[in-house]
Amino acid sequence: MNKSFTLSHRILSIKYAINGIFIMLKSQHNAWIHALATFIVCVIGLYLGLSRSEWCWIVLAMMAVWTAEAFNTAFEFLADAVSPNYHPLIGKAKDVAAGAVLLSAIGSVIIGLIIIVPYLMD
Repeated sequence: MNKSFTLSHRILSIKYAINGIFIMLKSQHNAWIHALATFIVCVIGLYLGLSRSEWCWIVLAMMAVWTAEAFNTAFEFLADAVSPNYHPLIGKAKDVAAGAVLLSAIGSVIIGLIIIVPYLMD
């Protein structure tokens, strides 16, 4: 399908993307944990007065987790559609996708600690 590049099509694309975020939040319990962590980190960052470069790293880390969670959610929906019954390979694939979220979360925690702990030591 070749749609023309119009403002109305771009707005519709943004609407679909926002809908996807809401679907993720409604269907994934871990997304709420990420939301809480995002809120807490932002409050701490504002309280500590992080520099611009520190905020860049914090935001990059948070968005890595959110992006991984979004891909994991999309993959789970697709896998369930392809194989509604349990299949060991689908199970392994889902585990790998969930592992990617965990890896990004661990990396984000490390980045957060590298940035925030020195403020707490002063």
